[in-house]
Amino acid sequence: MNKNTNVPLVNFRRLSIPAPWWLVMWIVIPYLLFKTIVWLVRSLPVLWRNRTSVTLTVLALWLWHEHGWEILALFAGVAGATVGVWWWRWRPWCERLIVLPVLSWWQRLFVYGLHWREAMTVCRLAERFDTKLNVPKLLRVRCTYATDEVLLRMPRGQNPDDYHAAAANLAYSFGARICRVYSGRREQPPARTNRFLRLVDRFRYRDRPRLVWLVFVRRDPLRRTVPAFDVPEETNLEALPLGVREDLVRYVLRLLATHVLIVGATRAGKGSVQWSLIRALAPAIRSGLVRLWGIDPKGGVELSLGRDLFSRYEYAEVPPMVAMLEELVEVMRERQARMQGKTRAHTPTLDEPLYVLMVDEILALVALLQDADLRARAKAALAMLLTQGAGLGVLVIGATQDPRKEVVELRDFFPTRIALRLNEPNHVDLVLGQGSRARGALCDQLSARPSMRGIGYVVLDDRPEPERVRFAYVTDDEIRDMAVAYAAPNVVQRPAVVPEQRRDPKHLYKPGRHAQGPLLPDSLTTFLDGEAA
Repeated sequence: MNKNTNVPLVNFRRLSIPAPWWLVMWIVIPYLLFKTIVWLVRSLPVLWRNRTSVTLTVLALWLWHEHGWEILALFAGVAGATVGVWWWRWRPWCERLIVLPVLSWWQRLFVYGLHWREAMTVCRLAERFDTKLNVPKLLRVRCTYATDEVLLRMPRGQNPDDYHAAAANLAYSFGARICRVYSGRREQPPARTNRFLRLVDRFRYRDRPRLVWLVFVRRDPLRRTVPAFDVPEETNLEALPLGVREDLVRYVLRLLATHVLIVGATRAGKGSVQWSLIRALAPAIRSGLVRLWGIDPKGGVELSLGRDLFSRYEYAEVPPMVAMLEELVEVMRERQARMQGKTRAHTPTLDEPLYVLMVDEILALVALLQDADLRARAKAALAMLLTQGAGLGVLVIGATQDPRKEVVELRDFFPTRIALRLNEPNHVDLVLGQGSRARGALCDQLSARPSMRGIGYVVLDDRPEPERVRFAYVTDDEIRDMAVAYAAPNVVQRPAVVPEQRRDPKHLYKPGRHAQGPLLPDSLTTFLDGEAA
């Protein structure tokens, strides 16, 4: 049975209003002009950052178009020969003005720019919002002799800790082994006398929290031993040169109103820090502006070479060491009484000198000392000096091998801390503060080779991230010469111990005389007592 299934078709037509061509042009042309202006404005920062590349490219294209490739090749050959002669005769200037800028351009274009989006996404530093992937913006690449400094702007919702956590992944993503992250500007604003330039610097060096500096280490600039610096003509207590930072800038220590703790495993280079500090203080020691006191519980092995530099020095017996600490506390109390109601901060003078106490192994006095009374007295005196002495011009420089809380209970009273090679990863945060290892202080990964001694991490005053430093190495001959040329006035020397007595085990390990004996644990002392018997 056939049924008629024809259904009338409904024709839907789009409503169209005919418009004259001149009206269309009045709408399209302004829109295209607006888009062109927006594109040009957005391109200006890119063109400015690559102004050298753009200028050279335009010049090369003009020469090729006007004079052919022969003239272009001639110009390239002359430029290459000029750079070669410049490199041969004036290498530092050639590196600064030609080589490093060209290397920065190459690294930005073919290393970081080419793989930037992929690396940021894989390292989980790109954030997606409203179907759009927000990638950290690459702003600048600056190459130095050993590093690539990459400046970026973080997307909203991130903080520098995200980049600290991804530092290792970033390093290997761009072909490096180490990546350090800094949340503050690397360079400091210059000191200007011109008022207009000061205003310009105030804008250029303003605080910009969303900027992060990634420093990729291409080669280790601290592999070579840093020779001892020349003894300065005048000691600057606010900037004592001790070593070289990873960016090849000299590391200076502000000693005024602070105590310094030096922590490092055996043969890590603590002596480099101590003697570099003493060498920087040498002119003030000779003039009497600084009075250096020394305690060496290890029998004078470390500090005895320069004993003439010390106004007071103890190394043989424990009671005089504790008496020296208590005497320094009395000096501090007398000065406190004189300063009361007059000033809050001590200024070193010849009449009121700066006292610097250097203890080579501080844990020997607060943890390994067998006599409980002497240990309590030493700990109380050190606590008094550390809590009250900084503002009174009585400073403590302590060195130790073990930073654990149960060993060095006074660790938290040292405002300035220097961490050399350490045995355990958790020791890093104990020395430099919580989170220091996550921010790049890899003290447990420092090499134990003799050629790499004296390398450590310090926390600078102007940034929270630790800085890697190699401290200058002062040779034994330089220490002896320094002790003669810069000897302290009125040096008090204790008579040396008779060699026969030092070799007599009965004298050293006689039971009941641990107060004058070696600073050793009970188990080892008992063992030595048995051997002596």
